[in-house]
Amino acid sequence: MCYDKIKTLPELTRVLKKIKAKKKKVVFTNGCFDILHAGHIDYLERASSMGDILIIGLNSDISVRKLKGERRPIVTQKNRARVLSALEAIDYITIFPSLTPLELIKKIKPHVLVKGGDWKIKDIVGSGFVLSYGGIVKSLPYIKGFSTRALIHKIRSQR
Repeated sequence: MCYDKIKTLPELTRVLKKIKAKKKKVVFTNGCFDILHAGHIDYLERASSMGDILIIGLNSDISVRKLKGERRPIVTQKNRARVLSALEAIDYITIFPSLTPLELIKKIKPHVLVKGGDWKIKDIVGSGFVLSYGGIVKSLPYIKGFSTRALIHKIRSQR
């Protein structure tokens, strides 16, 4: 069942012990994923291909509001997590309440940390930590023409 992919941090930590004991390569990324679009799918599939297990740190509704403004998120964290859980590329999702995923990254200790192309590696939250133990940090290029902000603008302008 897809809901099995949605874990609290303590649940995820227990699962990760087993995964890492099997020498599986863990990839981590995070984001709001407010209105899922083809650009997100491409990004998540490429991130997934970089290891054995893809974990998504999903911004909570409160953190999305603080980052993106009072009119966001459009989709609640519960529903965003449910939609993401249906994707084959994603193995686990955990919702985090803070503005950055640094504490989550420190607990997960991924082999690979990935963000979208608008992030320079040196600016990716947690990059210094991941690089400090020999992990890999990647910034994957976006597919031009896809953005949640542009999609919301297009929907709102058609009213």
